[in-house]
Parts: sequence; C-alpha cells; structure tokens
Amino acid sequence: MEADTQGKKAIKFGASGFVGNYILEGLLNDPDYDQVTVVVRKNLNLSHPKLVTLIGDYHSLPSLKDQIVADEVFISLGTTKKNTPDQKIYYEVDHDYPVLATQIAKGKGAKSVFLVSAVGPDAGSSIFYVRTKGETERDVVAQDLLHTHIFRPSMIMGDRQESRPMEKIFIKLFSLLNPLLIGPAQKYRGIKAKDISKAMLLAAKKPAGKVKVYEWKEMNELL
Repeated sequence: MEADTQGKKAIKFGASGFVGNYILEGLLNDPDYDQVTVVVRKNLNLSHPKLVTLIGDYHSLPSLKDQIVADEVFISLGTTKKNTPDQKIYYEVDHDYPVLATQIAKGKGAKSVFLVSAVGPDAGSSIFYVRTKGETERDVVAQDLLHTHIFRPSMIMGDRQESRPMEKIFIKLFSLLNPLLIGPAQKYRGIKAKDISKAMLLAAKKPAGKVKVYEWKEMNELL
C-alpha cells in the first residue's frame, strides 16, 4: 500500500504578534506542512515557498472565505488596552475575530483549532479582560471542530520588538517568582513566547480529545 505523502495545510491568524511570529516560523520549518496561509492586515514582507499571504481583517474575512482552506487553524489574535482603548474594538479583535475565523475555517474543512487564550478565563467575570477571554474560549469550543486546543499562558516572556517597559519589569519579577509558584499556582508561572509556539506545534502532532486545555504544566510537559 502506497503511503500518503501529502502534507497538512495550516492557516494562521495573528502572525505578526509576539507568539504568532514564532508559530509562523515553526509551521514554515515543519516538514509536516505543505502550505501555510496567513491572514494579516499588512504584508509581512516574508517570502517562503510554503507561504500564502492573505491581506484582511475581521471585517473583510467573509470575502476571503474561499481561500481559508486548511486542516488546522492557529489563532493568536489579541491587542492591549493601550493600543485599543475602545472596548468595542478590543472585543472585536479578542473575541469576534477568533470565533469568526474558526467558523469560516470549519466550513471549509478544518478539523483542529489551536487558540492562544490566557490564564484564568471566566465568561461570568465582571472583569472585562477575564470575561472576554472566557467568552472567546466558550464560543470557539461551540464551533464544534473535531479537536479544539486552548493554550492559557500567564506572563508571556521573551524579548518583544515593541517597547513595553512595565512588562520588562514584570518579566524580571516572574523569573524570580516562577520557582515559588507550585501546586495549583503553577499555572501562573511565566512562559517564553517561543515555548508556547513550540508546545502548540507539538500538540498538533499528538492525538487529543475533543477539547484540550494547556496551562503552564501541560505546555511544559510537551517541550
């Protein structure tokens, strides 16, 4: 019997972000994938034989649906209060876009979604950020793909191109605190952006149930 040599197709939303950059690099360098499509607001100025670039955002996504064809969907969309002070637009980026992307990709045959969320999401919370993450997880799961993988990092560590002085202070603090966060508190340990992306790509190679959640411990076990 002849082996099936056809590789997988992946689509990446949020490829220009801190974690997204590493995920894209990993997908392009992974022999399991024949094609990697990115949906970005502006061209990444990146050339690779596997790479297909679609220029779009939440509002133009439906017009791109015929090109959103992949086996696996990787989502690391997000913004900050500083960059997006308007809560309506923040919610659109953090919730509406991931949910719509998953819905369209499923309609075109996607079987698995890999979502970067955050530690401690709660759809019933009175805190906007926590509630948004909880509602995003809930509504991505509701799209009912064959496999939904949710990654919940706490402090994302590493060197960003974007200057965030306060974040650098917190990263130094977490470097000291990490060993002290044990037992149930382990999930609050900081993790490098590169390690989150590596865990996501390794999770894509392992069989999983319908919905699988990865906090610090589960991500670390994959590395």
